[in-house]
Amino acid sequence: MSLLSVNSLEMGFGDDDLFFDMSFEIQPGDRIGLIGVNGSGKTTLFKLLMGTYKPSKGTISISKNVRIGYMEQHVCRNLERSAYDEVLSVFSHLSDIENELDALNLKISAGTENTDALVERQSALHDEFTRDGGLTYKSRARSALLGIGFDDSRMSLPVGSLSGGQCAKLQLAKLLLCGADLLLLDEPTNHLDVTSVEWLEEYLLNSSSSYIVISHDRYFLDKVTNKTFDLENKHLTVYKGNYSVYLPQKEERALAKQREYENTMREIKRLEGIIEQQRRWNREKNIRTAESKQKIVNKLQRNLERPENTSSAIRFSLSAKERSGDDVLLVENLSIGFDGNTILKDVNMDIKRGERVFLIGPNGCGKTSLLKALMKIYKAQNGKITFGEGVTIGYYDQIQQNIDSSKTVFDEISDKYPAMTGTEIRNTLARFMFRGDDVFKYVSELSGGERARVLLMELMLSGANFLLLDEPTNHLDISSCETLQTALLNYSGTLLVVSHDRYLINSLADRIYYFTDRGVEDFRGGYDEFIEQMRQNKLQIPHKEKHDSDNKAEYKNKKERDALRRKVRADLSRIENDIALTEAAISSIEEMLQSREVSTDYERVTELSEELRKNNDKLDALMIKWEEFSEFLADADS
Repeated sequence: MSLLSVNSLEMGFGDDDLFFDMSFEIQPGDRIGLIGVNGSGKTTLFKLLMGTYKPSKGTISISKNVRIGYMEQHVCRNLERSAYDEVLSVFSHLSDIENELDALNLKISAGTENTDALVERQSALHDEFTRDGGLTYKSRARSALLGIGFDDSRMSLPVGSLSGGQCAKLQLAKLLLCGADLLLLDEPTNHLDVTSVEWLEEYLLNSSSSYIVISHDRYFLDKVTNKTFDLENKHLTVYKGNYSVYLPQKEERALAKQREYENTMREIKRLEGIIEQQRRWNREKNIRTAESKQKIVNKLQRNLERPENTSSAIRFSLSAKERSGDDVLLVENLSIGFDGNTILKDVNMDIKRGERVFLIGPNGCGKTSLLKALMKIYKAQNGKITFGEGVTIGYYDQIQQNIDSSKTVFDEISDKYPAMTGTEIRNTLARFMFRGDDVFKYVSELSGGERARVLLMELMLSGANFLLLDEPTNHLDISSCETLQTALLNYSGTLLVVSHDRYLINSLADRIYYFTDRGVEDFRGGYDEFIEQMRQNKLQIPHKEKHDSDNKAEYKNKKERDALRRKVRADLSRIENDIALTEAAISSIEEMLQSREVSTDYERVTELSEELRKNNDKLDALMIKWEEFSEFLADADS
């Protein structure tokens, strides 16, 4: 018996149809990956299944007693409650039973009421408590919090003191523990590091719940799904198997549809030739033949399915204009830190031409800082960085600072590549899905995914032979991730990539630098081999037994880290105040420049324009500093 069935579902907003003629069933044991480009309607489908939205047409039938769990049901509203108590709130019926059992024990001990009735009620409640998991619910709540990255100290923190990412983790923990028959998981790996994602994978694989999961994490989808729903061009297609099994099925299906379309078009063209010939002869028998053939053509045209347009995907390749020397990068005893605090120490790397090298490690370990030191955005405390002969660098910044927010997309490309004609720029922009008036959007108005496409476009145009990429698949939908992966596979230059995308690492890496307490260690091989080695403890660093001196040192380090966080938060607050004042000054100057009195005074216009330029430069510097401090705090709190 199915948990849920959907028949002929249609949904749209105004004149814009999201999808139509959608039908599927969900059976017990189904573990479904829902795939589609951003804006295709994946989250809208979840809201339809939850009853938040009403469909334009069609029906959604949920079997009796089936409970559906969705992230938005578990928003953390009590800001004073601890993180642990917030997660325990999903077991409120068990805690209520526990409280009643305690009260019954007191009454039975007092012997002032009907003892037989009290014992009977106690027995019934105890059976219900045991059946519903009352003996383990507290340990399960703690285990879930540990799994998603909360240690004991953070479990006791009030919800109001947690970051947005930590609150999202709490919502996920509550959803997983709510006991629903069908879970709707919308990007559940967001805010999780690799260790937490691996815990989530194991949890879902051992769960009795069915689920539909929306995720851009292809490795995660491979691990936890056995069926794939592909939402593309307003249609839903169901495939058996996980993401890697689905891909060749989709390609084969598309190829078969293309062949069928081409064969049908050839047959129509052949029949139209016969019809034209018979009508030319214009005898009664010929006219009957022509009419008969026309009926066949009409039927073929009615049933003809044109292959779906895939123009919603970006299309590009990466190439190096010039070949570098064999030695690309040598890093010797590099240390990086801020305000006297070292975050990376004694880093050594040696990268050769053509290598695909990945940097992996937990959040906050210094991966991004290392790339920024290589780009001379951050100044190293000591050590040496040497780039080889003929090396040209292309840098993808995950914070997306290296594009000008004050420019349009067209001007951003035109100013950086002045040799390109307007037609060439428009054609290039179209390959990255900027068409029509979209090319005149201001960068400041773009979404994270759109800004990512601009950065990838600039990488393609740069022709660099050494790419430093910081989380390049962040903000990209799955089809764009696939396109990027193909482009990197065919790239002839050298790669140094920071990424949590295990599917990308597995497909590309021939070498991995991983962060440990000793610094950066070298592993030659791909991701699966790396993980296998880790599991066999061949790469584990032996843990020495802690002595009192170690505990004192750890306490001192914690105090120093806490002090640094407080200082950065204070600096961040000061910077935010400076940004507000500078923005106010810019607005005031712009208003003065637009006034009639000033616009006719050449000297005053020149003076104000120079003042405006200085304030804009100051604002840019403040925003860069704000991004750096915000990134530091996000890493420190993760």
